[in-house]
Amino acid sequence: MSSGEGKVVCVTGGSGFIASWIVKFLLERGYTVRTTVRNPSNPKKVSHLANLEGAKERLHLFKADLLEEGSFDSAVEGCEGVFHTASPVRFVVKDPQADLIDPAVKGTLNVLKSCAKSPSVKRVVFTSSTAAVVYSGKPKTPEVLVDETWFSSADICRELKMWYHLSKTLAENAAWNFVNENNIDMITINPGMVAGKLLQPEINESVEYILNVINGKPIPNQAFGWVDVKDVAKAHILAYENASASGRYCLTERVIHASELARILRDLYPTFHIPDKCEGDAPYVSTYQISKEKAKSLGIEFTPLELSVRETVEHLREKNIVNF
Repeated sequence: MSSGEGKVVCVTGGSGFIASWIVKFLLERGYTVRTTVRNPSNPKKVSHLANLEGAKERLHLFKADLLEEGSFDSAVEGCEGVFHTASPVRFVVKDPQADLIDPAVKGTLNVLKSCAKSPSVKRVVFTSSTAAVVYSGKPKTPEVLVDETWFSSADICRELKMWYHLSKTLAENAAWNFVNENNIDMITINPGMVAGKLLQPEINESVEYILNVINGKPIPNQAFGWVDVKDVAKAHILAYENASASGRYCLTERVIHASELARILRDLYPTFHIPDKCEGDAPYVSTYQISKEKAKSLGIEFTPLELSVRETVEHLREKNIVNF
């Protein structure tokens, strides 16, 4: 991997789970990093970034709001690369349009418009999700291999009231349309649910999913792909640095049913009181496979899920969020 010395890049939404790790790895590789946050003067949102190694010398915070056109201009101007990770991740919302869809779609277009204005930008790496991949209407069974050619259908997401998935699907579609019209080199990273150690102080939705199982909440009848946060952050940087990288990259170590997540947690922590039954009486939702070929071509070696889950729980224990 090449070094980023002397190179300036921007990470939007730098205080988030994946973004914080991208910022950390970029600083370690010598990049000068600009990162946007809604409120740079809120220590709760930025102190974990300010304390990263290299941050004093090479990390610059910019205030930006996804819904405000032009608010990313100054952060992006003069950057060679832009990592667009800022987008709300919430699985339960009151107003899907205002809470998820507008910030995801309009926010993405606002960032890309800033990139289009800045001739210095060579490549954009956009954080999408397998939520924008797997809900295509094609049947999913344990034999089915989902790959980067699959696109979720906005109509199906709407029908199933999967608002987060809809927001990611609409945002990625809008992004591809925009970059194709404006001749911008973009790569999307499409991770599954993300586990692992948190750098930021507050818990995010995918880690909360694990916490709910630990806390004995009923296990939902769902199947998801999972991936380690460090693998996701590394994939963003590899996709940026590798000249031949292109298109989309699905990132999933394994697709499991939620009951399997419960089993992994029981094996790791036998003293936990973890339910072993799913809520409701419906047959278990089928698992499926997500191709790793393209991700491996980037140089990603996936962290085993058991390790990611353990790191998540150990971190929650350090923070006194889980008591043993």
